[in-house]
Amino acid sequence: MKIHFLGTAAAEGWPGVFCRCEHCAKARRLGGKNIRTRSSAIIDDWIKIDFPPDTYYHVLRDNLDLAAIEHLFITHTHSDHLMADDLEKRTPVCAHGVEQPLHIYGHDLALHSIANAINMRSKLYELHLVHPFQTVRIDADTRVTPLLADHDKRKLQTCLLYFIERNGKSLLYGHDSGWFPQVTWSWLERQTFDGAVLDCTNGPLPGRSNHLNIEAVLEIQEIFRKKGMLRDSGKVIATHFSHNGGLLHDDLEQVFSPHGIIVAYDGMVLHL
Repeated sequence: MKIHFLGTAAAEGWPGVFCRCEHCAKARRLGGKNIRTRSSAIIDDWIKIDFPPDTYYHVLRDNLDLAAIEHLFITHTHSDHLMADDLEKRTPVCAHGVEQPLHIYGHDLALHSIANAINMRSKLYELHLVHPFQTVRIDADTRVTPLLADHDKRKLQTCLLYFIERNGKSLLYGHDSGWFPQVTWSWLERQTFDGAVLDCTNGPLPGRSNHLNIEAVLEIQEIFRKKGMLRDSGKVIATHFSHNGGLLHDDLEQVFSPHGIIVAYDGMVLHL
C-alpha cells in the first residue's frame, strides 16, 4: 500500500497564512520539510482522503493527475479538509478528458456541502452516504470502514476516521481526532494493521481532546503494540502539526525517532 502525504499541517498551515510568530518565521527561513500545507493523502494513486483548499497547489507541486482519482473520502467539513467548491471544477468547461465518475463518500453534512457545490445532474459524480462502522467495499480487494473521531468542539457534525484494507494491507487513517471514543477503540482492538496515521496537532502542549499531542501519540502506539493491533513491521506516522506546538520537522524527528514513529512531511511517499 502506497501512502502519498500531500499536506501535513493543521488548519492555518505552517507557516500560518497571516502569522508572524517565531515558529512560522523559522519555517519560512528554513523551508523544505518545515513548509506544511493543509492535510490530505492519496492511497495507491486511486483513493484520496479529504479535499483541502491547498489541493490545486498539491497538484502542481507533486505533478498529480487528479482526474485519475476515483474515490474521495471526506473526514469532516472543516474548511481545511473540504473545499467543496473546487470539486465543481471537474466538469466541462473547467476540465476536459475526464470520463469516469468520482465516487465521493462522507457523512450527511459533508455530502450536503458537496451537493450544493457541484452539478448533481452530472454523471461525473456519485455521492455515497457512509455510517460509522459500516464497511464500504470499493472493489474485490478494497474495503473502507468509517470510524468515529473525537473532533468538532461544537458537536455539530459527525467526524470520521477511516480504516482502509487493500490487497492484504490495512491502514488506520486517524486524524483529525483526539483520544478515540471508546466505541472506536473497541472496534480497533479486534483488528490488526500495517500502519496508523495519527494526529499530533498539539505537539508538546497539553491536551488530547479534539486533537492529540506527542504524549498521546506515544501512548497510543504503546497500546497498539501491547494489544497486538500493530503488526510486527507496522508503522505509526504522526501528522497534522500546528505552529502553536513550536516544533519544526527536525525537532519532531528528535522526539519521535527513538520510538520508531515516522514524522510525515508534505510530499512524503511511504509504502506499507
